[in-house]
Amino acid sequence: MSKDIKEEALRYHRYPMPGKIETVATKSTSNTDDLSLAYSPGVAYPCKEIERNADDAYLYTNKANLVAVISNGTAVLGLGNIGAAASKPVMEGKALLFKIFAGLDCYDIEIDEKNPDRFVAAVKAMSPTFGGINLEDIKAPECFEIEDRLKRECDIPVMHDDQHGTAIVSGAALINALEIQGKKIDEVSVVVNGAGAAAISCTRLYTRLGVRKENIIMCDSKGVISTTRSDINAQKREFATSRRVSTLAEALNGADVFLGLSVADVMTPDMLEAMARRPIVFALANPNPEIAYDKAMATRDDLIFATGRSDYANQINNVLGFPYIFRAALDCRATEINEDMKVAAARAIASLARQPVPQSLCRAYGVDRLTFGRDYILPKPFDKRLLKTVAPAIAKAAAESGVARRPIEDYDIYADHLTTLIEDNDAYIVRLLDPNGDHCDCK
Repeated sequence: MSKDIKEEALRYHRYPMPGKIETVATKSTSNTDDLSLAYSPGVAYPCKEIERNADDAYLYTNKANLVAVISNGTAVLGLGNIGAAASKPVMEGKALLFKIFAGLDCYDIEIDEKNPDRFVAAVKAMSPTFGGINLEDIKAPECFEIEDRLKRECDIPVMHDDQHGTAIVSGAALINALEIQGKKIDEVSVVVNGAGAAAISCTRLYTRLGVRKENIIMCDSKGVISTTRSDINAQKREFATSRRVSTLAEALNGADVFLGLSVADVMTPDMLEAMARRPIVFALANPNPEIAYDKAMATRDDLIFATGRSDYANQINNVLGFPYIFRAALDCRATEINEDMKVAAARAIASLARQPVPQSLCRAYGVDRLTFGRDYILPKPFDKRLLKTVAPAIAKAAAESGVARRPIEDYDIYADHLTTLIEDNDAYIVRLLDPNGDHCDCK
């Protein structure tokens, strides 16, 4: 990060007031009568209704539209274990994204606790406040236990976005990349480098999408995760291979797909050259991918290449998923975010990338056109069609899988309603895309 960007970022977060989010009133507070309704004595009446029926909190409070972003700061972005307080700017940023992309209100909560038992107890105790809980930047393997327990012990949807958000969006990218490359999902061989939370979740979802487990090789920092190793945890053991390969280079020989969630520069041009014809490479290490973009493109001209970076084509960005997943989960009052909902999200995101892109969106991104193909396998984050495309698909999957307590009655009406939630954000989105005002708006 350059000094100029550092100083600009620090100014952005500090002025005109510290932080990126604030609380605003949603009801009139212009006179004493309003205050008597907002607080004492009027507030007692919704309290009594909720005491009689806890679900009435969805009618009389902001619970129906409120998500918590919760972290202990043990695995923050590319920064590592920086602690709860230092993670707050990231969590505030996540809260901001929930609001501008899905109209969801959000509180960021940083818990200074690394012990899984105490962390779970703290989150569970505050869960009645929220309609959903987005766990964020919690290190593996503790994150698996924490999410599993909170999903069992809370009656609202809980999702660790580092795992499932990456899985859903990269799953959508995989669907489209395979179509472009002319390969069948149940026939391709996949090499995964990295065996943390995101890698495990991605690989699980890929199998749900149709990748055969026997066609997967997963590597960690010690090499291929094989059935002969005794130093692997339960999550890694799930994808241990019996094949006689021990290194990443050996695993990549003839492979169709590479998914990297590891460290920079671990893939060499020779390794890429050894992959099958028309390979697919998702190099998602941040900030620098497993193989540099220019090296990859110079090595193979039949390659589909994606990273987590916004300065290259095909950014695999979790913002394509999590706002719409929680929007749908809260709107149909899902008890959980299950595998069917994740698959539906991946397929819906993939389908949108195949649709014609509005010229106004192209202009907002400063390009003449965006067309489904090698350099456009995923929708752009500021494509407003995502909300009305992805959220209904997820809500429908929740209903069909039996976890929606209040199924959507009419999905066309629901999609129309969703478009109104973010209309007020148009000017803000334009400013983010083009602070100099050189491009037209996104409408």
